[in-house]
Amino acid sequence: QVQLVESGGGLVQAGTSLKLSCTASGRTFSNYAMGWFRQAPGKERELVAAIGSDGSTYYADSVKGRFTVSRDNTKNTADLQMNSLEPEDTAVYYCAARARGRQSYENWGQGTQVTVSS
Repeated sequence: QVQLVESGGGLVQAGTSLKLSCTASGRTFSNYAMGWFRQAPGKERELVAAIGSDGSTYYADSVKGRFTVSRDNTKNTADLQMNSLEPEDTAVYYCAARARGRQSYENWGQGTQVTVSS
């Protein structure tokens, strides 16, 4: 079991950058894969980036080349660096954790709003 809290959201202009952070509590953080999801009004929730317990990464096609996911196991944090932001990136962003050996993300943060103005 791990508790997650996101931070770093806000209102920014298109073409600029923003970094989201997820802080986890628990003594087994390194055993979890960390995912970043987003959901915009009227749209389905989508996985935008993830990083495994082994450091492997995944990116949705819509954010490849613009977003970078990372983790620091010594600080129990996972970050999402978002560059070249577009209005289409506007959404509530959530971090989530998937325990090693589990099929689903079962632990979720409260979400943080990202709004990109044109």
